[in-house]
Amino acid sequence: MTRPKTAVVLLNLGGPDSPDAVQPFLTNLFCDPAILRVPGFIRPWLGKFIAKRRTRAAQENYAVLGGKSPLLELTNEQAETLQAALAGDEESEYRCFVAMRYWHPFSEEAAQAVKDWGAERVMLVPLYPQFSTTTTGSSMTAWGDACRAIGLDIPVQTLCCWHSDDGFATATARIVREAYDKARAELDPAVKLRVLFSAHGLPESIVKRGDPYQWQVERTTDRIVERLDIANLDWKVCYQSRVTPQKWIGPATDAEIERAGAEKVALLICPIAFVSEHSETLVELDVEYREEADHVGVPGYFRVPAQNSDAGFIAALAGLVRRTAATPRALCSFAGARQCPKNHKDCPHAKAAA
Repeated sequence: MTRPKTAVVLLNLGGPDSPDAVQPFLTNLFCDPAILRVPGFIRPWLGKFIAKRRTRAAQENYAVLGGKSPLLELTNEQAETLQAALAGDEESEYRCFVAMRYWHPFSEEAAQAVKDWGAERVMLVPLYPQFSTTTTGSSMTAWGDACRAIGLDIPVQTLCCWHSDDGFATATARIVREAYDKARAELDPAVKLRVLFSAHGLPESIVKRGDPYQWQVERTTDRIVERLDIANLDWKVCYQSRVTPQKWIGPATDAEIERAGAEKVALLICPIAFVSEHSETLVELDVEYREEADHVGVPGYFRVPAQNSDAGFIAALAGLVRRTAATPRALCSFAGARQCPKNHKDCPHAKAAA
């Protein structure tokens, strides 16, 4: 019996692969209507202006990483290990592909590779555990546009979020616990240790319009903290990477670092919305925020590594893929149906039902 060919497309942000790629990468980012929410006739001009203004600082950040982002190599490794975990499935033949949103390989390149392979169906798996219109939503739109452009017309399933998936939470909690125990062992027993679960921020206006991201981030941390099972754990959710002057969701990670310095509490930073190392973990968390922590007198600063290709994390992804493939739904959360409360009207399940 021939198994149907299922293309598993891992959706991610992407990152520049050279210093010269930084400005066009930023231009793609800031010209995305999901990111820069201004009238369409203004966006191309304003997006290019913002990108140009931010290029030098971004190039300096990427210089710390050798001049480029490590995200593509890490995502390719995740694709390879996930494909190996799915090998031999009796129900389907799986092959994994990578589609980046703002730099190569773009959705058009991935869609062409899927078409050339002869896939009979596609499963979109965002490497963003929590859904946001600015991440998964934008990538879903880009994938649809790419398929129409090349005439790829096969069934598509989308796993829109997996913020509270048991396997994901368990694998992540193990990584956090290992980092917590290591940090605790290095600290004076009299020094308190606080865990900061740091996620990329969003303008408050986007959340107020119905984006479920913040609610989902909070569900992720709740589930992980349950599995840590540490008595009287001191922890907080916070948000990093503010890039515009408008009001963003909070509390801000840098503000929480300042508070910890005033209270003389050590910090363990856990990137909670990133599953791969990239500039916002390797530069913002490891360099910039560490310097800030030293400056304000935080007595110890530690960081939980991203999941990358951790065996437990990849096993959780494989489980999500198999469960999604087994349902007739075109749009699935980690639990199948919609999870977000009704006030989060930008949840894709709400959009599908409208």
